[in-house]
Amino acid sequence: MSRQPESDYDVIVVGGGAGGVGAALGAAKAGARVCLVEKYGFLGGAATNAQVLAYCGFFQQGNEPIQAVGGAGEQVLEGLRKLGVAADPYHSETTGNWIVLLDPERLKVALDRLCAEHGIDVWLHTRLAAVSRTARRLEGVTLAGMDGRSQVGAEAFVDASGDANLSLVSGVDFRIGDEENRLQAGTMPLRVGGVNPDVKIDRNAIKAAVRTYNERGNEPIHRDDGGIYTRVPGTSDFWWLIIDREMPDLSSRAFTHAERSAREMAVALVDILREQVPGFERAWLAQTGPQIGVRESRHPTARYEVTYEDVVEGRERGDGIARAAWPIEVHKEVGRPMYEKVGGRGYFHVPLDAVRAKGLDNLWYAGRVIGADSLAYGSIRVMGTAFATGEAAGTAAALSTTADGRAPTAERVREQLISQGALI
Repeated sequence: MSRQPESDYDVIVVGGGAGGVGAALGAAKAGARVCLVEKYGFLGGAATNAQVLAYCGFFQQGNEPIQAVGGAGEQVLEGLRKLGVAADPYHSETTGNWIVLLDPERLKVALDRLCAEHGIDVWLHTRLAAVSRTARRLEGVTLAGMDGRSQVGAEAFVDASGDANLSLVSGVDFRIGDEENRLQAGTMPLRVGGVNPDVKIDRNAIKAAVRTYNERGNEPIHRDDGGIYTRVPGTSDFWWLIIDREMPDLSSRAFTHAERSAREMAVALVDILREQVPGFERAWLAQTGPQIGVRESRHPTARYEVTYEDVVEGRERGDGIARAAWPIEVHKEVGRPMYEKVGGRGYFHVPLDAVRAKGLDNLWYAGRVIGADSLAYGSIRVMGTAFATGEAAGTAAALSTTADGRAPTAERVREQLISQGALI
């Protein structure tokens, strides 16, 4: 079935995760008519579709939480607070980073409300199918929804899909994984219910349970530190990152194996927790996923790639349009993440050209598809930073639709972002 376009927009954003929501809010606050397209039935990205129950990147690493992301990201946190979620900085005992613990169901509602308040036209259950392109510009997209296909036009577009789906169908060159085409491992988050709230969780007992699991001959768990875990606030649940899966490529077969094997591992692990960890005697596996957490896929070419040196030197730039403060976190070796601190004052700037597509004049990038080398990518991919780069991309896209249609200067984008409450 095919039908005529229902609406035309100033900016179309593909992907409703942190980068996409940030982009949609940034564009709307800059005065654009915005369409936000999301393949799931809810917004939130990995926080809601992969049970990543923590926002990373809102705060700098250190003894005290210093905020690095404001603007659209702060609006989301405020929306959570209105729904009873504290959204305060939480110091992870495992990594030493400051994170924000989430309630995914309330987050879905908070994002729905924010988009409605800003007049953003959200299309859920809708996938990008194709694009129309003329020379160096995109003219429109074909969107596939429950009621068939629609052709929708816009002046500017933001790829916030995470997997660079918009860039892919637009013909932009891309790299898969790092410079040697190796992908970072995926992780299957677990939520375990029925944990005794009065019993302190013993990390040594958790480590012993993992050793027991490995001795029983199943697919091995490589984290020997017990993984990253926390109690879910307001519940008796235990949230755990312990199961990592190697991703040899982006094929459906690779993802199918990762998903199936991770679920088998989760069931076996929780059985062992019940057997031998105090407080877990009545535990049960409440949830995996819903899907495995994907850290990396395609990297479309940008006009600038954030570099390793930008991160470790904490470079600040006159053309910076977002702060990034999460340390480099790379999962090349399954179960053995590598960390490296941000230098300088604890953050670095993402320049405007890192969120601009190379070869297309009206395509912008948000979240984990922005330009970055393989090590810098380990810093910029987290959701807190994605809100900041998304808001910048959406703002720049909106500003490009006015007057002569040319790309705005970094100075103009910065001024608009600061007026929207962003931290630059």
